[in-house]
Amino acid sequence: MAKKKKEKQISSTGRAYITAGINNTLITITDDQGNALFSGSSGKSGFKGSRKSTPYAATKAAEQAGVVAFNAGLREVAVFVKGPGMGRISSIKALKSAGLNVMSISDQTPMPHNGCRPKNRRRV
Repeated sequence: MAKKKKEKQISSTGRAYITAGINNTLITITDDQGNALFSGSSGKSGFKGSRKSTPYAATKAAEQAGVVAFNAGLREVAVFVKGPGMGRISSIKALKSAGLNVMSISDQTPMPHNGCRPKNRRRV
């Protein structure tokens, strides 16, 4: 006799972390404590190569992750965006269109406070 798997109880609020890289867009939806619940990416949505970096691919990835989260019972998300990619704004719009209520948007892109030492100028 097979045991019936108990579904996890998911709270109605959570966080959405969007990492908009140059070549891909990653979306991770977590609970309030930061435990990952759902994830999606442009590659997971079926895009390959240079099409992964497009805003359309980011929209599809965020929409897929958002719909799965919405069906599981998540209703409100706080969005944290990181990275310089093209899918930053379009993925936030896609989360809204999936039915999730976006409470806040914050940019967590790392900025160097003078960063690494540059390469020496070439002397000929």
